[in-house]
Amino acid sequence: MVEFHILARDGGARAGLLVTPHGEVETPTFMPVGTQGTVKALSQEELEGARVQMVLANAYHLYLRPGAELIEQAGGLHRFMGWERPILTDSGGYQVFSLAPLRKVTDEGVRFQSHIDGSYHTFTPERVIEVEHKLMADIIMPLDQPAPYPCSEAEAEAAHRRTLLWAERSLRHHEKLGGGPALFGIVQGGVRHELRRESAEVLSDMGFPGYGIGGLSLGEPKPLTWEMVEVATSTLPEERPRHLLGMGLPEDIVEGVARGVDMFDCVVPTRYGRNGTAFTWKGKLVVKNSPYAGDFSPLDPDCSCPVCRRYTRAYIRHLFQAEEILGLRLTTLHNVYFFCELMRNMREAILRGEFAEWRREFYERYGVS
Repeated sequence: MVEFHILARDGGARAGLLVTPHGEVETPTFMPVGTQGTVKALSQEELEGARVQMVLANAYHLYLRPGAELIEQAGGLHRFMGWERPILTDSGGYQVFSLAPLRKVTDEGVRFQSHIDGSYHTFTPERVIEVEHKLMADIIMPLDQPAPYPCSEAEAEAAHRRTLLWAERSLRHHEKLGGGPALFGIVQGGVRHELRRESAEVLSDMGFPGYGIGGLSLGEPKPLTWEMVEVATSTLPEERPRHLLGMGLPEDIVEGVARGVDMFDCVVPTRYGRNGTAFTWKGKLVVKNSPYAGDFSPLDPDCSCPVCRRYTRAYIRHLFQAEEILGLRLTTLHNVYFFCELMRNMREAILRGEFAEWRREFYERYGVS
């Protein structure tokens, strides 16, 4: 199980400490996504050097390859991937539902076709919990159904109802297996206030040790995103950690922290890095573009990561042009470091009681109004 302690509040923002079997995590925190048990292009040593506190892996993908049983034989995901710090596993619900032509959903669960070899599988809430118990992460997520955007009221209602049904079944089966990892509930409800509120209320009554906020950043207008986050955070138990799933641009993370979110994950820093975009304190920089061919400054002069201490924009651009893998690795490492530094800076500002001023200055530097 996990413990969560709130150390300071500044407006809606919180600075806390998440205590897990594999160490403490200072919040707010960002988890790089390690879908297949690896954060793309980076070693565990590099993640530690970037001061990553916790990573997220995906039960759906690990179930398909290499298989939960093999990981269990290895002693769990921590030992299998050589990572001694905390891990959260997502159920893979989003991945299953994103494969719309390959799946069929009923109240019992989801029957889907593997995107790897075409084989058929069924995920029930109970089966997902069994898989995640074999993976032995510190925090696990239940099977849920995000409502697509846009969708009809009936579709949103059905996904909301099914998510609550599955949450109850997941919790019951988790307890039957003896507990172990901390099982979080996931608030769904599309972009409808009444469904989001009801979801948060019902899940709160179930007594989960923490909560995810899912089904956002699916194309809805940003003001609507933040309305849904506010409905959830204002309804969920104050003393429990809150994780905004899949939200990952720096400006979005800042807004999430301002509304009381403690944990974030997204593929943004790694995906952007592989495609030649670096995040800096003055905004995004597409280093593979021609203006940087003769630029011998670091990716970000205000960054102290290993990449910025040693390599220039011109060199990294050359690596991309030459299709050398080191280019995408360097940009990815810089981005992960930047995201972790962003979280540390926000935490320090909250502890000082200066988050509002920090937020204003960040936007002025970053170039977002």
